[in-house]
Amino acid sequence: MANMAQAVRMALHYAEENLGVTDIFGEDVGAPLGGVFTCTQGLKTTWNSPLDERGIISMAMGIALAGGRPIAEIQFCDYIFNTIDLLKLAGNTHWASNGQWNLPMVVMTPVGSGIRGSIYHSHSFDASATHIPGWKIVMPSTPLDAYGLLIAACKETNPVMFLIPKALMRIRGAELIPGEPGEDKALSKMIDAPLGDRSKWQAQWPVLEDPGIQIGKAKIVRAGSQVTVVSYGRTLPLCAAAAEKLAGEGVDAEVIDLRSLWPYDWDAIKASIEKTGRVLFVNEDTEVTNFGEHLVRRTAEQLFFKLLAPPKLLAGKFVPGIGLADPLEMASVPQQHDVEKSIRELIAIQP
Repeated sequence: MANMAQAVRMALHYAEENLGVTDIFGEDVGAPLGGVFTCTQGLKTTWNSPLDERGIISMAMGIALAGGRPIAEIQFCDYIFNTIDLLKLAGNTHWASNGQWNLPMVVMTPVGSGIRGSIYHSHSFDASATHIPGWKIVMPSTPLDAYGLLIAACKETNPVMFLIPKALMRIRGAELIPGEPGEDKALSKMIDAPLGDRSKWQAQWPVLEDPGIQIGKAKIVRAGSQVTVVSYGRTLPLCAAAAEKLAGEGVDAEVIDLRSLWPYDWDAIKASIEKTGRVLFVNEDTEVTNFGEHLVRRTAEQLFFKLLAPPKLLAGKFVPGIGLADPLEMASVPQQHDVEKSIRELIAIQP
Protein backbone atom coordinates (compact mmCIF):
# COMPACT_ATOMS: atom_id res chain seq x y z
CA MET A 1 0.00 0.00 0.00
CA ALA A 2 1.19 3.53 -0.78
CA ASN A 3 2.14 5.95 1.96
CA MET A 4 0.79 9.49 1.93
CA ALA A 5 3.83 11.02 0.22
CA GLN A 6 3.58 8.47 -2.59
CA ALA A 7 -0.18 9.07 -2.83
CA VAL A 8 0.34 12.81 -3.24
CA ARG A 9 2.98 12.15 -5.90
CA MET A 10 0.66 9.86 -7.85
CA ALA A 11 -2.19 12.38 -7.62
CA LEU A 12 0.08 15.10 -9.00
CA HIS A 13 1.09 12.83 -11.87
CA TYR A 14 -2.57 12.09 -12.60
CA ALA A 15 -3.31 15.83 -12.55
CA GLU A 16 -0.45 16.56 -14.96
CA GLU A 17 -1.65 13.95 -17.40
CA ASN A 18 -5.42 14.38 -17.13
CA LEU A 19 -6.40 17.68 -15.50
CA GLY A 20 -4.24 20.24 -17.26
CA VAL A 21 -1.85 21.08 -14.42
CA THR A 22 0.83 23.33 -15.91
CA ASP A 23 3.23 24.10 -13.05
CA ILE A 24 4.15 22.37 -9.79
CA PHE A 25 6.64 24.55 -7.95
CA GLY A 26 8.05 25.70 -4.63
CA GLU A 27 11.22 25.49 -2.60
CA ASP A 28 13.16 22.31 -3.55
CA VAL A 29 10.07 20.93 -5.33
CA GLY A 30 11.92 20.20 -8.58
CA ALA A 31 14.88 17.96 -9.31
CA PRO A 32 16.97 16.60 -7.74
CA LEU A 33 15.24 16.61 -4.33
CA GLY A 34 11.60 16.38 -5.39
CA GLY A 35 10.32 18.10 -2.26
CA VAL A 36 11.46 17.89 1.33
CA PHE A 37 9.00 14.99 1.83
CA THR A 38 9.66 13.58 -1.70
CA CYS A 39 6.09 14.33 -2.78
CA THR A 40 7.13 15.74 -6.17
CA GLN A 41 9.76 13.28 -7.40
CA GLY A 42 9.59 12.24 -11.05
CA LEU A 43 6.97 14.76 -12.16
CA LYS A 44 7.36 16.58 -15.46
CA THR A 45 6.12 20.11 -14.65
CA THR A 46 8.07 20.74 -11.41
CA TRP A 47 10.48 23.59 -10.90
CA ASN A 48 12.34 25.17 -8.00
CA SER A 49 11.37 28.60 -6.78
CA PRO A 50 13.48 31.05 -4.77
CA LEU A 51 13.12 30.88 -0.97
CA ASP A 52 10.28 33.39 -1.06
CA GLU A 53 6.82 32.39 0.17
CA ARG A 54 5.21 35.64 -0.97
CA GLY A 55 6.76 35.16 -4.38
CA ILE A 56 5.45 31.58 -4.55
CA ILE A 57 1.84 32.60 -3.81
CA SER A 58 2.05 35.63 -6.11
CA MET A 59 3.44 33.51 -8.93
CA ALA A 60 0.65 30.95 -8.51
CA MET A 61 -1.94 33.72 -8.69
CA GLY A 62 -0.34 35.15 -11.84
CA ILE A 63 -0.14 31.76 -13.57
CA ALA A 64 -3.79 31.03 -12.69
CA LEU A 65 -4.97 34.44 -13.91
CA ALA A 66 -3.06 33.89 -17.15
CA GLY A 67 -4.89 30.64 -17.84
CA GLY A 68 -2.56 28.10 -16.28
CA ARG A 69 -3.33 25.60 -13.54
CA PRO A 70 -0.55 25.76 -10.93
CA ILE A 71 0.13 23.83 -7.77
CA ALA A 72 2.30 25.83 -5.40
CA GLU A 73 3.96 24.31 -2.35
CA ILE A 74 4.88 26.17 0.80
CA GLN A 75 7.52 23.84 2.24
CA PHE A 76 6.16 24.08 5.80
CA CYS A 77 2.97 25.90 6.78
CA ASP A 78 4.92 27.75 9.49
CA TYR A 79 6.13 30.03 6.69
CA ILE A 80 2.78 30.69 5.03
CA PHE A 81 1.61 33.24 7.59
CA ASN A 82 3.45 36.11 5.89
CA THR A 83 1.30 35.51 2.77
CA ILE A 84 -2.10 35.99 4.43
CA ASP A 85 -2.87 39.21 2.54
CA LEU A 86 -2.14 37.46 -0.77
CA LEU A 87 -4.25 34.47 0.19
CA LYS A 88 -7.10 36.87 0.93
CA LEU A 89 -6.71 38.41 -2.52
CA ALA A 90 -6.72 34.98 -4.15
CA GLY A 91 -9.83 34.05 -2.22
CA ASN A 92 -11.82 37.14 -3.13
CA THR A 93 -10.84 37.52 -6.80
CA HIS A 94 -13.80 35.58 -8.20
CA TRP A 95 -16.24 37.44 -5.93
CA ALA A 96 -14.65 40.87 -6.47
CA SER A 97 -14.70 40.45 -10.25
CA ASN A 98 -18.37 39.42 -10.24
CA GLY A 99 -17.41 36.02 -11.58
CA GLN A 100 -15.29 37.27 -14.46
CA TRP A 101 -11.99 35.92 -13.10
CA ASN A 102 -11.14 32.51 -11.71
CA LEU A 103 -7.99 31.32 -9.96
CA PRO A 104 -7.66 27.54 -10.53
CA MET A 105 -4.72 27.15 -8.15
CA VAL A 106 -3.85 24.70 -5.38
CA VAL A 107 -1.62 25.61 -2.46
CA MET A 108 -0.11 22.52 -0.88
CA THR A 109 1.62 22.70 2.49
CA PRO A 110 2.62 20.23 5.25
CA VAL A 111 1.06 21.01 8.63
CA GLY A 112 1.15 20.07 12.28
CA SER A 113 3.35 18.31 14.76
CA GLY A 114 4.66 14.78 14.97
CA ILE A 115 8.16 15.05 13.46
CA ARG A 116 9.86 16.83 16.37
CA GLY A 117 10.02 20.00 14.29
CA SER A 118 10.07 22.37 17.27
CA ILE A 119 8.83 25.95 16.98
CA TYR A 120 9.58 26.51 13.28
CA HIS A 121 8.22 23.29 11.76
CA SER A 122 5.26 22.20 13.92
CA HIS A 123 2.51 24.77 13.46
CA SER A 124 -1.01 24.06 12.28
CA PHE A 125 -2.81 26.21 9.72
CA ASP A 126 -6.35 24.86 9.58
CA ALA A 127 -7.95 27.49 11.83
CA SER A 128 -6.20 30.34 10.01
CA ALA A 129 -7.15 28.91 6.62
CA THR A 130 -10.83 28.74 7.53
CA HIS A 131 -10.74 32.47 8.31
CA ILE A 132 -10.08 33.26 4.62
CA PRO A 133 -13.30 33.16 2.56
CA GLY A 134 -13.11 32.05 -1.05
CA TRP A 135 -10.87 29.02 -0.45
CA LYS A 136 -11.83 25.38 -0.27
CA ILE A 137 -9.77 23.63 2.40
CA VAL A 138 -9.03 19.93 2.70
CA MET A 139 -6.91 17.81 5.05
CA PRO A 140 -6.63 14.04 4.53
CA SER A 141 -5.84 11.40 7.14
CA THR A 142 -5.17 8.45 4.80
CA PRO A 143 -3.17 8.01 1.58
CA LEU A 144 -6.29 7.20 -0.44
CA ASP A 145 -8.02 10.36 0.76
CA ALA A 146 -4.86 12.39 0.08
CA TYR A 147 -4.84 11.03 -3.47
CA GLY A 148 -8.55 11.56 -4.08
CA LEU A 149 -8.83 14.97 -2.43
CA LEU A 150 -5.82 16.31 -4.32
CA ILE A 151 -7.29 15.16 -7.62
CA ALA A 152 -10.57 16.82 -6.65
CA ALA A 153 -8.68 20.01 -5.76
CA CYS A 154 -7.03 20.06 -9.18
CA LYS A 155 -10.45 20.07 -10.84
CA GLU A 156 -11.60 23.21 -9.05
CA THR A 157 -11.84 26.56 -10.82
CA ASN A 158 -10.90 28.59 -7.74
CA PRO A 159 -8.31 28.26 -4.95
CA VAL A 160 -7.95 25.14 -2.83
CA MET A 161 -5.73 24.74 0.23
CA PHE A 162 -4.38 21.19 0.51
CA LEU A 163 -3.09 20.67 4.05
CA ILE A 164 -0.93 17.55 4.49
CA PRO A 165 -0.33 16.20 8.03
CA LYS A 166 3.43 15.77 8.02
CA ALA A 167 3.27 13.16 10.80
CA LEU A 168 1.32 10.88 8.43
CA MET A 169 3.58 11.25 5.37
CA ARG A 170 5.24 7.86 5.82
CA ILE A 171 2.20 5.96 7.11
CA ARG A 172 0.94 3.35 4.66
CA GLY A 173 -2.74 3.14 3.93
CA ALA A 174 -5.15 0.26 4.39
CA GLU A 175 -6.76 0.76 0.96
CA LEU A 176 -5.25 0.51 -2.49
CA ILE A 177 -5.11 3.61 -4.62
CA PRO A 178 -6.83 2.83 -7.94
CA GLY A 179 -4.11 1.61 -10.27
CA GLU A 180 -1.25 1.12 -7.81
CA PRO A 181 0.42 -2.30 -7.63
CA GLY A 182 -0.48 -4.21 -4.51
CA GLU A 183 3.12 -4.85 -3.51
CA ASP A 184 4.97 -2.07 -1.65
CA LYS A 185 8.39 -2.78 -3.12
CA ALA A 186 6.99 -2.81 -6.64
CA LEU A 187 5.48 0.65 -6.18
CA SER A 188 8.67 1.98 -4.60
CA LYS A 189 10.76 0.68 -7.48
CA MET A 190 8.43 2.43 -9.94
CA ILE A 191 8.06 5.89 -8.42
CA ASP A 192 10.64 6.42 -5.63
CA ALA A 193 13.83 8.10 -6.82
CA PRO A 194 17.02 6.25 -5.89
CA LEU A 195 19.62 7.62 -3.52
CA GLY A 196 22.66 9.18 -5.15
CA ASP A 197 22.73 10.22 -8.80
CA ARG A 198 19.21 10.81 -10.11
CA SER A 199 20.12 12.58 -13.32
CA LYS A 200 18.98 9.72 -15.56
CA TRP A 201 16.18 8.34 -13.38
CA GLN A 202 12.59 8.49 -14.61
CA ALA A 203 9.50 7.37 -12.77
CA GLN A 204 7.51 4.46 -14.22
CA TRP A 205 3.98 5.46 -13.38
CA PRO A 206 1.17 2.94 -12.93
CA VAL A 207 -2.05 3.51 -14.85
CA LEU A 208 -3.95 5.55 -12.29
CA GLU A 209 -7.66 6.28 -11.91
CA ASP A 210 -9.78 8.93 -10.24
CA PRO A 211 -11.47 7.49 -7.11
CA GLY A 212 -14.18 10.15 -7.25
CA ILE A 213 -13.72 11.54 -3.73
CA GLN A 214 -15.63 14.80 -3.35
CA ILE A 215 -14.59 17.91 -1.48
CA GLY A 216 -17.11 18.59 1.27
CA LYS A 217 -18.03 14.97 2.05
CA ALA A 218 -17.07 13.47 5.41
CA LYS A 219 -16.42 9.78 6.00
CA ILE A 220 -17.70 7.63 8.87
CA VAL A 221 -14.61 5.74 9.98
CA ARG A 222 -16.36 3.85 12.76
CA ALA A 223 -20.09 3.63 13.41
CA GLY A 224 -21.28 4.03 16.99
CA SER A 225 -24.27 4.96 19.12
CA GLN A 226 -23.10 6.65 22.36
CA VAL A 227 -20.78 9.51 21.39
CA THR A 228 -19.67 11.24 18.18
CA VAL A 229 -15.99 12.05 17.63
CA VAL A 230 -15.23 14.44 14.76
CA SER A 231 -11.65 14.91 13.62
CA TYR A 232 -9.33 15.19 10.62
CA GLY A 233 -5.64 14.97 9.74
CA ARG A 234 -3.12 13.72 12.29
CA THR A 235 -5.61 13.37 15.14
CA LEU A 236 -8.07 11.22 13.19
CA PRO A 237 -6.08 7.96 13.58
CA LEU A 238 -5.72 8.76 17.30
CA CYS A 239 -9.49 9.10 17.59
CA ALA A 240 -10.09 5.84 15.72
CA ALA A 241 -7.60 4.00 17.94
CA ALA A 242 -9.14 5.50 21.08
CA ALA A 243 -12.63 4.44 19.98
CA GLU A 244 -11.47 0.87 19.36
CA LYS A 245 -9.77 0.70 22.75
CA LEU A 246 -12.82 2.09 24.59
CA ALA A 247 -15.07 -0.40 22.82
CA GLY A 248 -13.52 -2.94 25.16
CA GLU A 249 -14.91 -0.90 28.06
CA GLY A 250 -18.40 -0.89 26.57
CA VAL A 251 -18.17 2.59 25.02
CA ASP A 252 -19.62 2.75 21.51
CA ALA A 253 -18.09 5.78 19.75
CA GLU A 254 -18.81 6.95 16.21
CA VAL A 255 -15.75 8.47 14.51
CA ILE A 256 -16.15 10.91 11.62
CA ASP A 257 -13.27 12.01 9.39
CA LEU A 258 -14.24 15.50 8.26
CA ARG A 259 -11.70 15.50 5.37
CA SER A 260 -12.89 18.94 4.18
CA LEU A 261 -12.88 21.99 6.42
CA TRP A 262 -14.61 24.14 3.86
CA PRO A 263 -17.08 23.28 2.70
CA TYR A 264 -17.65 20.80 5.50
CA ASP A 265 -20.25 18.07 5.83
CA TRP A 266 -22.60 19.44 8.46
CA ASP A 267 -25.29 16.95 7.46
CA ALA A 268 -23.04 14.03 8.48
CA ILE A 269 -22.12 15.69 11.78
CA LYS A 270 -25.73 16.61 12.53
CA ALA A 271 -27.07 13.13 11.80
CA SER A 272 -24.48 11.55 14.07
CA ILE A 273 -25.05 13.95 16.97
CA GLU A 274 -28.81 13.46 16.74
CA LYS A 275 -28.14 9.73 17.09
CA THR A 276 -25.59 9.81 19.93
CA GLY A 277 -26.43 13.00 21.87
CA ARG A 278 -22.77 13.62 22.67
CA VAL A 279 -19.94 15.06 20.55
CA LEU A 280 -16.20 15.60 20.84
CA PHE A 281 -14.34 17.69 18.25
CA VAL A 282 -10.61 16.96 18.01
CA ASN A 283 -7.77 18.70 16.18
CA GLU A 284 -4.30 19.96 17.02
CA ASP A 285 -4.48 23.67 16.18
CA THR A 286 -4.41 25.99 19.19
CA GLU A 287 -7.62 25.92 21.18
CA VAL A 288 -8.38 29.66 21.09
CA THR A 289 -10.32 30.63 17.92
CA ASN A 290 -10.05 27.02 16.85
CA PHE A 291 -12.11 25.67 13.94
CA GLY A 292 -13.60 23.20 16.38
CA GLU A 293 -15.00 26.13 18.35
CA HIS A 294 -17.09 27.04 15.32
CA LEU A 295 -18.42 23.48 15.21
CA VAL A 296 -19.20 23.61 18.95
CA ARG A 297 -21.09 26.88 18.45
CA ARG A 298 -23.13 25.50 15.55
CA THR A 299 -23.86 22.34 17.51
CA ALA A 300 -25.10 24.35 20.49
CA GLU A 301 -27.23 26.63 18.33
CA GLN A 302 -28.88 24.01 16.15
CA LEU A 303 -28.84 20.82 18.22
CA PHE A 304 -29.13 22.05 21.81
CA PHE A 305 -32.25 20.03 22.59
CA LYS A 306 -30.73 16.86 21.11
CA LEU A 307 -27.68 16.95 23.39
CA LEU A 308 -27.21 14.73 26.43
CA ALA A 309 -23.98 16.51 27.39
CA PRO A 310 -22.26 19.79 26.49
CA PRO A 311 -20.28 19.60 23.22
CA LYS A 312 -16.56 19.29 23.91
CA LEU A 313 -13.41 20.47 22.11
CA LEU A 314 -9.98 18.83 22.42
CA ALA A 315 -7.28 20.88 20.68
CA GLY A 316 -3.70 22.08 20.97
CA LYS A 317 -2.60 24.18 23.93
CA PHE A 318 -2.63 27.95 23.43
CA VAL A 319 1.16 28.29 23.55
CA PRO A 320 3.46 30.30 21.23
CA GLY A 321 5.23 27.22 19.92
CA ILE A 322 5.92 23.52 20.30
CA GLY A 323 9.09 22.47 22.04
CA LEU A 324 11.70 20.12 20.61
CA ALA A 325 11.72 17.70 23.54
CA ASP A 326 9.30 14.79 23.20
CA PRO A 327 7.42 15.56 26.45
CA LEU A 328 6.90 19.19 25.40
CA GLU A 329 5.55 18.29 21.97
CA MET A 330 3.28 15.57 23.30
CA ALA A 331 1.93 17.88 26.01
CA SER A 332 1.21 20.63 23.48
CA VAL A 333 -1.10 18.73 21.12
CA PRO A 334 -3.69 15.97 21.65
CA GLN A 335 -2.47 12.41 22.08
CA GLN A 336 -4.50 9.19 22.15
CA HIS A 337 -4.79 9.14 25.93
CA ASP A 338 -6.23 12.69 25.79
CA VAL A 339 -8.90 11.52 23.37
CA GLU A 340 -9.74 8.55 25.58
CA LYS A 341 -10.03 10.78 28.64
CA SER A 342 -12.30 13.26 26.85
CA ILE A 343 -14.60 10.50 25.60
CA ARG A 344 -14.85 9.00 29.09
CA GLU A 345 -15.73 12.42 30.51
CA LEU A 346 -18.54 12.86 27.97
CA ILE A 347 -19.94 9.40 28.59
CA ALA A 348 -19.90 10.02 32.36
CA ILE A 349 -22.27 13.01 32.02
CA GLN A 350 -25.83 11.79 32.52
CA PRO A 351 -28.83 13.98 31.59
